[in-house]
Amino acid sequence: MAKPLKLTLAILAAVLAIVAGMFLLRQSSAPSQVAGGASGGALTASLRSEPAHYNRYLDPKAAADLLSLLMHARLVRINRATDELEPALAESWTPSADGLSYTLKLRNGVQFSDGHPFSAEDVLFTARVLYDPAVNSALGMSLRVDGKPLVFEAPDAATVIVRFPSPYAPGLRLLDNLAILPKHKLTGPLDAGQFADAWKVGTPPAEIVGLGPFVMAEHVTGQRMVFARNPHYWKKDANGVQLPYLDRLTIAIVADQNTEALRLQSGEIDLMSNGDIRPEDHQAFRRSAEQGKLRMLDVGIGLDPNLLWFNLGESSATRAALFREKAFRQAVSYAVDRDAIVNTVYLGAAVPIYGPVTPGNKTWYSPAAPQYPVDRARARELLASVGLADKNGDGMLDDGKGEPVRFSIIVQQGNTIRERTASVIQEQLRQVGIGVEIAQLDQKSLFQRWGSGDYDSIYHGAQASSTDPIIGWSEFWFSSGQSHFWNPQQKTPSTEWESRIDALMHRVESAPTLSERQQLFADAQKIFGEELPGIYFAAPRTTVAISSRVGNPQPAPQIPQLLWSADTLQAVSR
Repeated sequence: MAKPLKLTLAILAAVLAIVAGMFLLRQSSAPSQVAGGASGGALTASLRSEPAHYNRYLDPKAAADLLSLLMHARLVRINRATDELEPALAESWTPSADGLSYTLKLRNGVQFSDGHPFSAEDVLFTARVLYDPAVNSALGMSLRVDGKPLVFEAPDAATVIVRFPSPYAPGLRLLDNLAILPKHKLTGPLDAGQFADAWKVGTPPAEIVGLGPFVMAEHVTGQRMVFARNPHYWKKDANGVQLPYLDRLTIAIVADQNTEALRLQSGEIDLMSNGDIRPEDHQAFRRSAEQGKLRMLDVGIGLDPNLLWFNLGESSATRAALFREKAFRQAVSYAVDRDAIVNTVYLGAAVPIYGPVTPGNKTWYSPAAPQYPVDRARARELLASVGLADKNGDGMLDDGKGEPVRFSIIVQQGNTIRERTASVIQEQLRQVGIGVEIAQLDQKSLFQRWGSGDYDSIYHGAQASSTDPIIGWSEFWFSSGQSHFWNPQQKTPSTEWESRIDALMHRVESAPTLSERQQLFADAQKIFGEELPGIYFAAPRTTVAISSRVGNPQPAPQIPQLLWSADTLQAVSR
């Protein structure tokens, strides 16, 4: 009995330490506003991966997304701290009476980082790149309504009209991902069929032109990317001070999270691009905060939880038929104690969840979705209902052919949270007679296995681009979506319940009021919770840490939690 008691006390001590830390970070979580909008100075942030391409239209991953935020600008943007739509390159817009088009008035005097004037022609060029089949941009698939592209028109150099093919409730929020490209720099490569060769990694930084707050000054592969202030940046603060405040922003490439945490605590870096603190780092960061070396900011419950999904596609896997049994998936959900994951994996810095929308997404979360508190008796009943029983008395279940019930979970190698959660799932499913093997693969190999359908189940996560389910997660909810993980890109819905979700999501896309959209999406969440194509266990409480040199932080729950507004960050002398 001594060993379990020792473990319990250790967990309790860790949880109490985090709770004490929560009080501290509540005291320091208010953004520090630097008087007078002080400009100058430099900060260093960390990034765990490097871009495969400098052009966001050709690289959909997080590193290229960060580059896009730093070097480019949009017509409009979603303020990630308030979730409100704001003017950007377009200073105002007017919707048509039928809501199918918007007329945007562009700002006067805006220039690219090389001094070339920006106009509506650059918007039309960007739209051409977006939907060009030769470019085949992943963004082109996401910026569609009912599978059809938007239409962009320019009646004059200062006006853009955006036409939607059908009613679309989020409206211009869809354009938050549309980084405007320079026509004068990229028309030649596009016309020559060499667009992929323009702005590839290794391109001289001076060739990369944008409308964002920074320009790339240097990229040393495997070490750092350095960004300098864009002298032609169009944006000013409320006092008329030209942004960005920083003269220089260095992005240090730090793949290892242990090293990343140590470098932040030692002052070598000022913030992390993927800024949430791992549970095991809370105590060390709290000590540094108490010493005044850094500050911890409580951002709230995370928006992008991990999930376990089974292969529900056309698979030759031995257990494919079993995976397609709703009762089996529900049994797995009932068998796992979410509080155990919260307390042992996240050390208390998380909340139990039962679906893809977390309580952190206050607009779209539905508490009415089905929940699965741990109930192993119920799990065993469901498993028995699909013909599984312990036929040889070894404590493990067998199927109708006498074969043991086992499956594998693929998890990303090196991701501590995912590896530990998979281990908890493995142990807890063993208690109801299900054997689980864990296969740790690097991320590239993991996605290769997923893409080929060569897997039983995967425990992984994804990053949404928006809190709105139609913008950020349409590819997840629609059966035709690339991110419909358990059975992607279906030509027609393979199940009746997926067809019902498709129908609901189309209505979420076009319903005229927010309350109607919320109710429809709540219905979709309910179906998802009943069918459980993906099983969710916990959502972390997101805490970010910054050095005492970082001024005016505006933390948001979406990644990158701080660099989404890099132009307003300041370097403070202490």
